[in-house]
Amino acid sequence: MSRRWVGPRGYEIVPAHRCGRQVLRVRRNGWLVADCLSVEEVARFVDLADLCEVIPFPREGGGLRTAVR
Repeated sequence: MSRRWVGPRGYEIVPAHRCGRQVLRVRRNGWLVADCLSVEEVARFVDLADLCEVIPFPREGGGLRTAVR
């Protein structure tokens, strides 16, 4: 399961690999802003207190969504 954090104004932070190193990739509205080597670097772009971790929940029926009648 991949981890992901979202913040205000369209910010999204996801772990990634670049040149063999793990980085925290900062995107805003889908556009790459920076690949950060530390949490301190991420804090230059977004207030860490505003970030929320996105936790995906498995759907019933193997990912299929059913309508409620």
